[in-house]
Amino acid sequence: MSLLTLAPGLTYYPDYLDRPAQERLLQALREITKAAPLFTPRMPRTGKPFSVRMTNCGRLGWVSDVQGYRYQPTHPETGGPWPPMPEQVLRAWEALSGYPHPPDACLINFYEPTARMGLHQDKDEDAFDAPVVSLSLGDTALFRYGGVERKDPTRSVRLRSGDAIVFGGPARLIHHGVDRVMPGSSDLLPQAGRLNLTLRKVEKPL
Repeated sequence: MSLLTLAPGLTYYPDYLDRPAQERLLQALREITKAAPLFTPRMPRTGKPFSVRMTNCGRLGWVSDVQGYRYQPTHPETGGPWPPMPEQVLRAWEALSGYPHPPDACLINFYEPTARMGLHQDKDEDAFDAPVVSLSLGDTALFRYGGVERKDPTRSVRLRSGDAIVFGGPARLIHHGVDRVMPGSSDLLPQAGRLNLTLRKVEKPL
């Protein structure tokens, strides 16, 4: 398993998932979205829609609406519980996180070809000692990362289908985002676009 250290605590694993593994994970995500359909999160206060659609699997799921950012155990539209995480996802967490407890949430973001994600920090969790593990499927994304302060300089890396990236330690709260998706760079998703999974430990272990 090859890896590159992009910054202290920020580790990039190119081609972590081979093509058969990507196809298996995509099929698992199709089953998840049947039970927990993609929805459009909205910005707190303004209600402005995100350009990505999303869903979750695991014990908790991340949602955003006019009331704010939060984790909750149910889908905001169906009211049903989130589906369990696939074993393949849990194995990736065990292999990459170096953390002794399983994740509580797996966010699934779907990027249409024109979608993007502004610079932000993942800080709605209590367990900052746990890393965030990210898996990419589909079209390549231009991923931007900076530092803990928003004004810190940024760099970019292209995340391709099957790549993984881990934010931990001093990189756990860095600013990061997706500047753009490169349509046609992968044939994994028939409808084009990109799927990104982020695995998170939300609550501090007892």
